[in-house]
Amino acid sequence: MKKTKVTERKRLKARIPKLVRQEAWRYKRVKSSWRRPTGVSNKMRRRQRGWPKMASVGYKTPENLRHLHPSGLREVLVYRAPDLDKLDAKTCVARIGHTVGEKKRVAILDRARELEVKVLNPRVSRREEAVGAEEPITEAPEPPKGQTQAETSKQQTQEEKEQ
Repeated sequence: MKKTKVTERKRLKARIPKLVRQEAWRYKRVKSSWRRPTGVSNKMRRRQRGWPKMASVGYKTPENLRHLHPSGLREVLVYRAPDLDKLDAKTCVARIGHTVGEKKRVAILDRARELEVKVLNPRVSRREEAVGAEEPITEAPEPPKGQTQAETSKQQTQEEKEQ
């Protein structure tokens, strides 16, 4: 039975203990995010029994399983539509860079659809249809020659009152 990269990665991650900062369980002010213990007589640094494990190179994930998306595919950062041509749709997924604007984002999404490459963050308001079609311009009717703007607006208000 062949193991997938996702299940293999989960199995390896399960062997790694939860790495906590020393004394994080004792003091509220000390957050649990990992910091290496220092100090001459530090029990955790000296790997004394009864103290939590420290981060070490032995817990490193194998190179072929590193930097994978939870789907098991490799994430590739994309900034231009031609970057998608280098990707293999079966093994890679695209993530559009956060500095990419809407026009390029739409071009990237269209190219990804052609190549059948999955995009992780497609979020776009999809205004490309509106870009081509201009909205009709609504203008106020021009006043008859010889009349000023103020006289025209007075006539309109009188007509509204009559109705």
